[in-house]
Amino acid sequence: MTDATLAARPDGLPAAEFAMDARTRGLIEAPVLPMLLRLAAPNVLVMLAQAATGLIEAYFVGKLGTDALAGVALVFPGLMLMQMVSAGAMGGGISSAIARALGSGRRADADAFVAHALVISLALGAFFTFALIAGGPRLYRLLGGHGGALEAALVYSNVVFAGATLLWLFNTLANVLRGTGNMLVPAVVTCAGAIVLVPLSPSLIFGWGPFPRLGVAGGGVAIVAYYTIGAGMLAAYIWSGRSVLRPKLRVRLRWPMFREILQVGAVAALTSLLTNLTIGITTGLVGAHGPAAIAGFGVGSRLEYLLVPLAFGLGAPLVALVGTNIGAGRRDRALRIAWIGAAVAFVMTETIGLLGAAFPEAWLTLFDRDPAMLAAGTAYLRAVGPFYGFFGLGLALYFASQGAGRLMWPLVAGVVRLVVAVGGGWLMLRWTGDLSGVFLALGAGLAAYGVIIAAAVKAGVWFPNSRSNM
Repeated sequence: MTDATLAARPDGLPAAEFAMDARTRGLIEAPVLPMLLRLAAPNVLVMLAQAATGLIEAYFVGKLGTDALAGVALVFPGLMLMQMVSAGAMGGGISSAIARALGSGRRADADAFVAHALVISLALGAFFTFALIAGGPRLYRLLGGHGGALEAALVYSNVVFAGATLLWLFNTLANVLRGTGNMLVPAVVTCAGAIVLVPLSPSLIFGWGPFPRLGVAGGGVAIVAYYTIGAGMLAAYIWSGRSVLRPKLRVRLRWPMFREILQVGAVAALTSLLTNLTIGITTGLVGAHGPAAIAGFGVGSRLEYLLVPLAFGLGAPLVALVGTNIGAGRRDRALRIAWIGAAVAFVMTETIGLLGAAFPEAWLTLFDRDPAMLAAGTAYLRAVGPFYGFFGLGLALYFASQGAGRLMWPLVAGVVRLVVAVGGGWLMLRWTGDLSGVFLALGAGLAAYGVIIAAAVKAGVWFPNSRSNM
């Protein structure tokens, strides 16, 4: 930000703030905790709604048998990778770029970022469609799929990833709004869609009423329909003139604007890839114990994946708040926001982890009662659940780091987590032949992830040329 930008106006406000709309100004002036909770509340609700739809789908798929449940578990890491990259990684890059542009008074740039974001989402959506449909059979075999489980995985995967571009458009448009501090509209659209999806998914799976019986494919068809309608509703709102932004579809595309999104989004995508590689490779290790073990680990790890949307509920406001405050030159406030969000995330996710470890069957029996599945899932939750708080802590600071545009240490933490979890799990499996050692390594990886990111932020890596180190 230049000195001219920060020059004082007659009313005492910096020039950038003088030109701000009320929503943007609130992000840099309102009390931190009440504002964070107010922004996070609809966002947590929307993430819970999205997570609930996936859980409900898994519940009904479980009624089709253990092979069907194992097949969906094989696809789940790839689906969550796409969700995390589109909503949390590249979506965070989009929100961060828009927030920093608005915070520094660059309204025209904020508007132009929308078209650039749409180009990125269309390209990456097409990439996921090709990669997972063409490479799905080999991938799911590598993860331990065979027989009925592999057949179910391929049916489900082909439907879901055929509609990958629609999921990308939905998450891109939602993050465009979140970058302006508007968490409510994406929440309303998502929750409204979830209300429709909850009955639609089992109707298509089992053929209720006028719907055909599609089996495991029915869940995938319902998800694609959900993102199609949601993307249309978000686009209608943004181009209705009611948003802070006034985007145009016909703009001159410029590499510097792509770069500003990608320098955050691409690095964040690598972090998401590492998270899903950890779960995916571990699924392959567990696969040696058969489909029931895969199903148990898949159901158990769904609780871990539930932490991602919960942390994202806090994380999306953190991206907007940190980015806007850094754009306005308020570094100390940006750091204070990050630590408050991290503390809230730790308490929330650690509570879930401890409950899962204490009462594993309360979660697992929602999906299946196969004894081998329950044994694997119980071992996972008791070993990994107590470390969930560190994952929540790390995720919150990861999102805050997106707002700051500083993602090297979250990436380092993701690499360390992968090495500890997968390398340690492989060694434990070789030494003991028991899944418990694999799950202990997963827990240690979560602890390393959270501690490394927290230590880096505390050390001042966001502002290496500043003495500010809150």
